Amino acid sequence: MTTTSDEYATAFGFTEEEVFASLDECGLGDERERVKRWYDGFIFGEHKDIYNPWSIINFLDTGKYSTYWANTSSNSLVGKLIREGSSRIKVSFEELMNGKHLLCPIDEQIVYNQLDKSENAIWSLLLASGYLKVIGYENAGKIEDWQEPLYELALTNFEVERMFASMVRGWFSTASADYSDFVKALLSGDIDAMNVYMNRVALETFGYFDTGNKPSEYAEPERFYHGFVLGLLVELSSRYVVTSNKESGFGRYDVMIEPKNPAEDDAFILEFKVKNRRREATLEDTLQAALKQIDDKAYDVSLIEKGIPSERIHKYGFAFEGKTVLIG
Repeated sequence: MTTTSDEYATAFGFTEEEVFASLDECGLGDERERVKRWYDGFIFGEHKDIYNPWSIINFLDTGKYSTYWANTSSNSLVGKLIREGSSRIKVSFEELMNGKHLLCPIDEQIVYNQLDKSENAIWSLLLASGYLKVIGYENAGKIEDWQEPLYELALTNFEVERMFASMVRGWFSTASADYSDFVKALLSGDIDAMNVYMNRVALETFGYFDTGNKPSEYAEPERFYHGFVLGLLVELSSRYVVTSNKESGFGRYDVMIEPKNPAEDDAFILEFKVKNRRREATLEDTLQAALKQIDDKAYDVSLIEKGIPSERIHKYGFAFEGKTVLIG
C-alpha cells in the first residue's frame, strides 16, 4: 500500500462527508471551511479530501484548533534531516513553506537506511509520514525507460504548516531573544545592532546546522544561512514574502524580503558571502563584494517593476568568516 494506491483509500481517514456530518451533529457546522483548511488535504490514490481522524476527533471534543496530530511525535528525525540538509533541501523546503509545489522523484517504498544515501529521500519520508501530499505524478508508462517519474508535492494542510513553523523557530530557541532583536534591527535599518545580534545568533546556533561530517568552511556557513532564511520566512510571514535563490536582474539573489503592503513596509535584499582568502584580505572586502554583486546584478529590478521605489529597497551584505559575521 502507498499514498498513490486506490485500494482501501477511504479507510485511512475520515471523508469530507463524514467530517461535515459530525460537525453539524456537534453544533460546529459554521466551522466547515476552517476545519477543511486545518485538517483536510490527505490524498490516497484518486480519493481526495481525506481528513486526519486524530485531529478531527480532538477538535470535535475541544472545539479548539491545534496541531493535534503533528504533536503526537517529536518530529526529531524530520527536523534533523531538514536542518542539516544541503542548501537545495532548505530552498525546496522554503518553497513548500511559501505555499509552492515541489517536483521531484519519489520512492514510495523508502526504507530508513536510504535516508543518508539520497538527497531526495527526505521527500519520500515526508510523503510516507503524511507531511506532504501528492498533487499529481507522471505515468511511468509515458516517459523514457531511464527516467524516474516526477511527483508534484505540497504541504498537506495548515496543521502541518504550523508544525513546521514551530520546528524552524525551535532551531533558534537557544538564541531566541537575540534572533528577535536582529529581526527588529533589520526592519529598522540599525546596522550596528544587526551586527551585534547576528554574531550572537551565529555563535549560539552555528553548530546546530552542522552535519557532524566536517563540512568545508564554505558549506558550513551556507547550511547556517539557509536555515536562517527559513527562520526569517516564519517570523516575517504576516507582513512579508521571503524568497531565496530566485532570478532577478542578471542573476540569482540570495534573499529577497518583499512587503505584502508596500505602502507601509520597505523591501530588503540580502547577499551572503564567505570570505575568499585568495581574493579578499579582510572581511570588509568580502562585505563590499557582496554589496557590489547586488548592484552589478541589478537584483532590485523585480521589486522596482512592482512599483517599489529604489529608495525603499534596502540592500545588505553579510560576510562570513568562520562564526564571525560582518553586515553592512
